[in-house]
Amino acid sequence: MVAIGIAFGNSTSSISVTKDGKVDVIANPDGDRFIPSALSYVGDDEYHGAQALAQLVRNPKSTVVNFRDFIGLPFAKVDPTYSQHSAHPVDVKGKVGYEINGKTVTVEEIAERHLKSIKLAAEDYIGQEVEGAVITVPTDFTDAQKETLTKVSESAGLKVLQLINEPTSALLAHLSAKEELLNDKIFVVADFGGIRSDAAVIAVRGGVLTVLSTAHDYNLGGDKLDDSLADFFAKEFQKKYKSDPKKTAKSLAKLKSACIITKKTLSNVQTSTISIDSLADGYDFHTSINRLRFELVGRQIFSKMASFVESVVTKAGLETLDIDEVLLVGGSSNIPKLASNVQFIFPESTVVQAPSLDSKLDNPNELTSKGAALQASMIESFDAEEIAESLQPVVVNTFHVSKPIGIKNAKGEFIQIISRETAYPIRKTITLEASADDILVELYEGKRTIKETVIEAEKYSDDEDSEEEEPEIVKELKYVPGELLGQLAVRGAGKGNKVEVIVNITRDGKLQITARSGAVVVKGEVQSA
Repeated sequence: MVAIGIAFGNSTSSISVTKDGKVDVIANPDGDRFIPSALSYVGDDEYHGAQALAQLVRNPKSTVVNFRDFIGLPFAKVDPTYSQHSAHPVDVKGKVGYEINGKTVTVEEIAERHLKSIKLAAEDYIGQEVEGAVITVPTDFTDAQKETLTKVSESAGLKVLQLINEPTSALLAHLSAKEELLNDKIFVVADFGGIRSDAAVIAVRGGVLTVLSTAHDYNLGGDKLDDSLADFFAKEFQKKYKSDPKKTAKSLAKLKSACIITKKTLSNVQTSTISIDSLADGYDFHTSINRLRFELVGRQIFSKMASFVESVVTKAGLETLDIDEVLLVGGSSNIPKLASNVQFIFPESTVVQAPSLDSKLDNPNELTSKGAALQASMIESFDAEEIAESLQPVVVNTFHVSKPIGIKNAKGEFIQIISRETAYPIRKTITLEASADDILVELYEGKRTIKETVIEAEKYSDDEDSEEEEPEIVKELKYVPGELLGQLAVRGAGKGNKVEVIVNITRDGKLQITARSGAVVVKGEVQSA
């Protein structure tokens, strides 16, 4: 079976395929790797992707955009905010549809045609028939939405091997590319899309990805930055020509289209020029803007994005100190100001992964589809029953320990064996040196503490009236021995000999400890994890 990965977004969709162990993002026949999720109808002609998006200027009422979230939803629960300048959703027997050229088209039909065009683009690139796909969905997609999307995909000729959560898919691609899937860390994956933002805190333990919390903001995305730029340029245009470029749908569409290009340009260079012929009332508009001005124009949006990232950490019951890495995903992640704002709310020990901070990283727009393609390559040989079993709640909703588990060394320090948020069943081993002939191995839960170090500011002048900088307080997360879970006496271990300590948590949460030194083996069952 030839299977692909599809990131199906509200704004754009992308396709990836795994070949010879390498994941590639596929371009459609128009050369677009990030295909606008848009369809447009002009007479009997149907346009897809960028060709459809271009019709927003001339034919907004027959162009459908931002429809992904409407799939499987009753009309009463739909927010049409982002459809006000395109084809507007209508009630079709309680479901979502559109009136296009006098005909009613359901959102499921729109989605089916979009997925068919994606399938054809993949087949054109690969040269083979595509039979199956792993498709990404937001973490808040309901069961009804997932079921509807699965049916729609199969109607488009794509067998859904699995629906995978977007943050999990993006993180899978990131860790696989860096060969760090087996490293134990806690991540925040923040996906800033075109019209919404999603985030998740994910613990990676021994290659198992466990979602600890999720957050969603349906009114925060790159589109808000486009609006800020449009407002800024509209005021400049109106001041110069006494004409409002936002008064008609056509002029506003022209302005928004130019702002999107400007925003993307400013992610790479310091200055961008905007040029629009006949923007409004026959007046042409030519001006420029630098990155600093753009950052000032969008400062409230950037601030909200950073606060949104912080909120998902709080929701997980964690602090920013607990986070090892932040992975920024989505088109807005290319903007340097967003990365620097996110960096500011985390300690220096937390690594923020964004293109402006590390040019070697994969494009953040590609991660979600690449992760889906990797998952597709792993399960494409499975039969339907095996895939269904792998998605059972007992497998997907893994149990995990809330606190680290370890031992206390001779100095009274906590030595971690099993990290917090580790899914079980799990078995971990640590090797120590015996400090005496007979030793006592004590197993503890780690107690979380924050160590604060005050770094005095340097004095740059002997002048008593000169201002002195405030001392810097550096916070460090440390664990000390907390609750005693159990202990084992190892007699005859031999001072200086190696002692192997094995901690095992069974599927039903039983905590077991084994100590081994040469021929001496001591075992014990402690308590439920």
